[in-house]
Amino acid sequence: MEEFSTINPGTMPENRQIRHAAHERLKGNWLYAVLCTLLFCAIETMAGTIPLAGLLVVCPLGFGFSIAFLQFVRGEVEGDDLVTRPFAVFSRYGRMLGASLLVVVLTFLWSLLLVVPGIVMGYAYRLTPYIAHDHPELSEFECVRRSKQMMRGYKWKLFLLDLGFIGWILLGMVTMGVALLWVVPYMETAHATFYERRKSLGTA
Repeated sequence: MEEFSTINPGTMPENRQIRHAAHERLKGNWLYAVLCTLLFCAIETMAGTIPLAGLLVVCPLGFGFSIAFLQFVRGEVEGDDLVTRPFAVFSRYGRMLGASLLVVVLTFLWSLLLVVPGIVMGYAYRLTPYIAHDHPELSEFECVRRSKQMMRGYKWKLFLLDLGFIGWILLGMVTMGVALLWVVPYMETAHATFYERRKSLGTA
């Protein structure tokens, strides 16, 4: 990405640079990013009223949502194609369902110990949807394991990246969630940008 052209290729950019790169990528595409988020949230809300649907639909669709913004960051998806791209995940439904449920179950089990371990391991598994997309040769368990490897030494950095959005998240709460339609795609774009740069450094 052009925003990282002056950064040593062997290092991660600063979080402010990642957020800036995400913001630049969204220029001219905010409408589509917001519509994509609105559609995802609407389906998530409806499916969430039925527990089984919440698992069978929302979990893999959440992976599809993240993957859609990864493809957006890569320039593989543009304009209105972004709005419906999360649904492409259903062409690999079994794999994405398995991977997403595995992340949910593992994070839940860690959370049974204490809240903090659950949060920490949630960050360890954060790259799983991207890895599942990029490496179809890997099993669901291997995707989770690869995410843990790649996030070793980077969990705190990603946590701080998210913390940098706290003001926007609070604004979303004040506006009854309306502003979150802009905050969520901004964060997703930043997360995908984080993954792209982390991937370029190789696997730990």
